[in-house]
This record gives sequence, structure tokens and C-alpha cells, in this order.
Amino acid sequence: MEKKLQDQVAIVTGASSGIGAGVAKSLAAAGATVVINHPVAATKSAAEAVLAEITAEGGKGMTAQCDVSKEADVQKMFADVISAYGTVDILVNNAGLQKDSPFENMTLDQWNFVLGVNLTGQFLCAREAIREFLRRGVDPKRSMAAGKIIHMSSVHEVIPWAGHANYAASKGGVMLLMKSLAQEFAWKKIRINSICPGAIQTPINRQAWDTPEALKSLLTLIPYQRIGEPEDIGKAAVWLASDDSDYVNGTSLFVDGGMTLYPGFTTNG
Repeated sequence: MEKKLQDQVAIVTGASSGIGAGVAKSLAAAGATVVINHPVAATKSAAEAVLAEITAEGGKGMTAQCDVSKEADVQKMFADVISAYGTVDILVNNAGLQKDSPFENMTLDQWNFVLGVNLTGQFLCAREAIREFLRRGVDPKRSMAAGKIIHMSSVHEVIPWAGHANYAASKGGVMLLMKSLAQEFAWKKIRINSICPGAIQTPINRQAWDTPEALKSLLTLIPYQRIGEPEDIGKAAVWLASDDSDYVNGTSLFVDGGMTLYPGFTTNG
């Protein structure tokens, strides 16, 4: 892969598995020094395994434990990264989770937990990244932009999802957080966009693809007739983080095999 992100520093939250791990590997292959965030001590070994894959391929990086829903944790992570590498160029706001429930049975804890990680976590990390981008400004040797933020949203920022009201609400919030920040900071040459994955083959949705019957049912929702892989999202992240997309700002990029094309209407509904 061309080293389009050479000498840039990228923080990827929730990067110890799934989409985050795929994005971290892709950014590293493009030359970035990658910070692999993980939430708790129990996920440290998984984060270190991702880092080991990166370094085995000649890449560079570090791991960073941080619960993105906690302000002090986020501030410490950014301070540690800036101390280690001097600055941050790219933030991939990927950390996210689900706590599914029929709405009438959903607890306040389930609601707050999902919103805390999926939306408040993106706010806290974006705020620290923007503070650093504003401090440093544009360095043409690094990038045409002062900094790049990629929010990880979902097709469910536009597709309602019964039984997952907390998750869908969080992703709808991510969409307008991203657009509002892009509007506010574009004049400072800070580029902010979202990737909206569809069905990606990761542990979080294993029950949807790990049997032939489940996969067949899932593919009825995907016109392109394959489930996505983490590297599909990683390739999109590299493009959005590079100068190739310098005129792209405030955009939700759907990487979903056409899931948002309402496939139920392919035969006239």
C-alpha cells in the first residue's frame, strides 16, 4: 500500500478487535503511527496482539487503555500520545457497543451505557483532538489539513432499528455531531467525516453470520450479496484520512454493500 499517511499519528478508539483493529492495521500499512485504544485491562492482550501484527509488517504504534466515556481517561490518553509522538494528526472515533432490549424493558443503565460510549465518547475524543489540531495548525509537511477526524457511525444513523433504540439514537447523534463539528471547524482546515458501516463480519454481530442459515437471511438485506470485512472499512478510513479526500468534509460515507438502498423494494416493494 502507498504510504499516504507517512509520519502521521493516528488514534483509533476501540481498536483491540473488529472494525477498529481493521482500521488500525490499514492506517499502519499506509504509514501512520497508530495508537490502539482499548477500554479495560482485560482487553490489553487483544490490543497488544493487534500491535504485534502491525509491527511484524514494519509498522509502528503503541497501545493505550482508556474508557472513552470518561473525561479524565480521554484527556490522559491524548496527553500521553502527544508526549510520546509530539502531536496527533488523525482520530478515528470508533469505540462503540450494543446493549439491546425491547424498548419497554430497556433500563436507564442500558440507555446511558450505550449513549455514554457511542456518543459522549466521540464528543470527548473529538474535543481533545480538535484542541490539538487548533494548537498545531496546518503543517504542509504532514498534511494539507490541520487534522482529520473520522467518526464511526452506522447505517443505523438513517435506518430505524426496532429493539435497538439506544444504539440507533446514538448513531443518529453521531451523524449530527460530525456535521456540526465539520461546519464549525472547516475554516480552520480541520476535516471531519463519518464512515457508516453496514453488516461487517466482526464478533459484535457473530450471531448474524456464523451459520449458513443466518448468513442467507442477512444477505437478503445486502444487494451486493456479501458481508463486509473490517478491511473494507480500513480502506475507506485511509482515503478519508489522506490528502486524496482533502475536499471531502461533513460527509457520511456508507460502506454497506447497498444496505441503505432499501432492498425490499427490488421487486417493486
